[in-house]
Amino acid sequence: MAPDVVVSRELKSLQDELSATRQERSGTPIAPPAVAPSASGSADETADDVALRDQLAQFVDEATRFLDDAEKTIATHPAQSVLGALLVGILIGRLLGRR
Repeated sequence: MAPDVVVSRELKSLQDELSATRQERSGTPIAPPAVAPSASGSADETADDVALRDQLAQFVDEATRFLDDAEKTIATHPAQSVLGALLVGILIGRLLGRR
C-alpha cells in the first residue's frame, strides 16, 4: 500500500509541475487539476482507478496540445494542408475500393 501512496504523490507532483510550466508558457492562469482523493479516503476507489484517471487526464492534455499544434500548422500553411488532406483522402478511397 505504501508504494501506491508514493506513486500517487509523485504523479501529483508531476501534474503540478506540468501545470506551472504551461502557465509560464501561455501567460494565462490554468485551473489546477482536480485533487484526487487519497487511496484511504474512498473505499470504492482503488489506486488503479486513480492511476487510470490520471493517465486519462494526461492523454486528454496531450491530445489537446496535438490539436492546437495542428491548428497552428494548418493556419500557417493552408494550401499544403488542403493538398495533404486531398492526397490522404484519395489514398484511403483507393485502399477501401480494392476490397
